[in-house]
Amino acid sequence: MATLHTAPRPDAPTAGPPAGQRRRKQGRGRSQGLIGWAFLAPFAVVFLVFLIAPLLYAFYLSLYTKGLATGERFAGLENYSRAFSDPSFLNGVWFVVRFSFIVIPAQMIVALAAALVLDSVTSRFSRFARLMIFIPYAIPAVIGAVIWGFLYSPSFGPLEQLFGDDAPFLLSPDNLFYGFTNVVTWQWAGYFMIILYAALQGIDPSVYEAAKIDGAGSWQIATRIKIPMISSALILVLVFSLIGTLQFFAEPQVLTPISNGAIGTDITPNVYAFNLAFRFAQFNYASAISFALGIVVFIGVYIFLFATRKRGGFLQ
Repeated sequence: MATLHTAPRPDAPTAGPPAGQRRRKQGRGRSQGLIGWAFLAPFAVVFLVFLIAPLLYAFYLSLYTKGLATGERFAGLENYSRAFSDPSFLNGVWFVVRFSFIVIPAQMIVALAAALVLDSVTSRFSRFARLMIFIPYAIPAVIGAVIWGFLYSPSFGPLEQLFGDDAPFLLSPDNLFYGFTNVVTWQWAGYFMIILYAALQGIDPSVYEAAKIDGAGSWQIATRIKIPMISSALILVLVFSLIGTLQFFAEPQVLTPISNGAIGTDITPNVYAFNLAFRFAQFNYASAISFALGIVVFIGVYIFLFATRKRGGFLQ
């Protein structure tokens, strides 16, 4: 007698793992999740306590005004309206915008040139050069500004020893942009160089070999292959440089005493907010100035990213 073998229906329920095994898997998943949160907790606590909480408190302060006669009262957006019509704040924003047109190209040229040179050098000298170029970034901005203050001083610095009474003063109103450019470029070019150098190291060497077979020289490889292929890294460096320039603070604050009045208390929005808070005790308005600057930075960076967006890139 023939026996008929029927295949199981595709939609027939299949036997799953035992209930005990499922519970053990769920237990391991929960324990792994708890371990992950435990590792994340120290950073989360520091992030909340030292960043989010101060920002919320500063935003709270920016919504109030305080006077001797009126006391503290809720002002809503009154401080923000005052900030965007304040000549000191607007002049400070205009100063950092103009300064960015000088310092950002200088930083980009120095960082890109150093990265291209070091990418082409394979000797031990390249490691030493990378370290030496990066070291200024490891020096705190305040200490770096003090060093440059000594170099710029017309009374006891090296310029005075070289030129005497005719020593150029790089913190005068006419030379202020160039004096600051030296300081900021020295401070940040090494950091940007590392970003660009890492991007160059990620390019497949076979691309260079193919270009050499086609007769391309070193200059053509650098300008037509290397630079276009690290365009995303270049844009990232531009964004970092733009944000840092708009938040310019440490250098003008430290160099103010030797500037003979060329660096005012409102030269940049950050310096202006600092002086409002800690010299004139206008904490509410200073908080509004800080958030107003944040709005300007956000709008500026968003416009820049929108203008430089690329399909398939990290700016998409």
